[in-house]
Amino acid sequence: MPKLLIVEDDDGLRSQLRWCFDGYEVLEASDRAGAMTQVRRHEPGVVTLDLGLPPDPANASEGLQLLEEILAEAPATKVVVVTGNDDRANALKAVSLGAYDFYIKPVESDLLRLIVDRASQLYELEAENRALARNSQSPLSGLITADPGMLEVCRMVERVAPSDATVLLLGSSGTGKEVLARALHDLSDRAGERFVAINCAAIPENLLESELFGYEKGAFTGATRQTIGKIEHANNGTLFLDEIGDLPQSLQAKLLRFLQERKVERLGGRAEIPVNVRIIGATNQNLEALIREGSFREDLFYRISEISISIPELKERQGDASLIAHALLDRFSREQKKSYRGFTRDATDAIERYNWPGNVREMENVVRRAVIMGDGPLITSRDLGLDHLSEEAPSPRLREIRDNAEREAILRAMARCNQNIAQAADLLGVTRPTLYSLLDKLGLRDAR
Repeated sequence: MPKLLIVEDDDGLRSQLRWCFDGYEVLEASDRAGAMTQVRRHEPGVVTLDLGLPPDPANASEGLQLLEEILAEAPATKVVVVTGNDDRANALKAVSLGAYDFYIKPVESDLLRLIVDRASQLYELEAENRALARNSQSPLSGLITADPGMLEVCRMVERVAPSDATVLLLGSSGTGKEVLARALHDLSDRAGERFVAINCAAIPENLLESELFGYEKGAFTGATRQTIGKIEHANNGTLFLDEIGDLPQSLQAKLLRFLQERKVERLGGRAEIPVNVRIIGATNQNLEALIREGSFREDLFYRISEISISIPELKERQGDASLIAHALLDRFSREQKKSYRGFTRDATDAIERYNWPGNVREMENVVRRAVIMGDGPLITSRDLGLDHLSEEAPSPRLREIRDNAEREAILRAMARCNQNIAQAADLLGVTRPTLYSLLDKLGLRDAR
């Protein structure tokens, strides 16, 4: 049964309300502390909250504070506030803070039951949507997608992960290259060992060699002790070389030699140290173009790209922009202890229309800022800074999509068959009466 929490300090009214809600698992609380205990323990879908609570029932501040605590703890919970006839202002304030609805005393059980039923149905529907969203996520931890192309990338990662093949991840900044690199590590036999990441573009050239290969004491001024490099540190695990296209040419030859021999030699040292490590590289650059320019070694390219995986940009991933935005909203709402219910229609339209040149990393920044700066129950396009994109954004409707696809297919078939109905029906795999019916439905009979 759905769970309903009744927060009411009047024992008689609480008892009366309990009997109004057969079909619900009714929980009760008479004060703020008791209510929060019930919320944490049972996670009710709906709460009826009397704003006048002890220690001062005449002051709604205790009830409003409890409302904020409930929504911070369980943002999906639907809270129906119940207040006196002379306290409509606080009821409206409660709605602005995120309450689902309000009801003014004296209580009419049938009307309150109707409000609670509607709230419960909405809670169940949203819970089902969240479950569907979770099921549509990729099998890889940390990656959210429902796009067929990105799901194919996930399947490639799953197939490649158990091997020791060197993998090169190709994609624009913010597309999730490090997430996929970690998935390759976590799904491999090396999962229990270290995953070591280094950004080749973020470390000055004169320091990168010592970072990768380590150095002996006295190898250079300031080398006061022996230090192992990232490659050696990742022994038996995985080394992720991010932005490998920015690797200086002076180090490309040394990395190539390591990949061939699987031995490192620290700066200032003479011993060759065998290292068992898997290499995963990533870049947002066109390495083949860099090879033609002479700034990247062709032999190194073939060594690091035994398996190449291209990651599509966010704008190319069908439906992923909205899916990821909702997941980020849930995450940042919990982090900031805010109770957003979702995005407004104009915000969703803007998210789908925007090209997201910075991909998921840019979306993270935009949604986080909106969560911090927003002040309503829903995030708007203005909160996202995308209000200039929300106008005239068509909402996807299945009937329109289906009709457009049928119209395009029929027009193409009729053109190929020189308007011959029998041949067009055969080409489309339907009967002539069905084709005539479709022509009438789509207003194409006259187009012949």
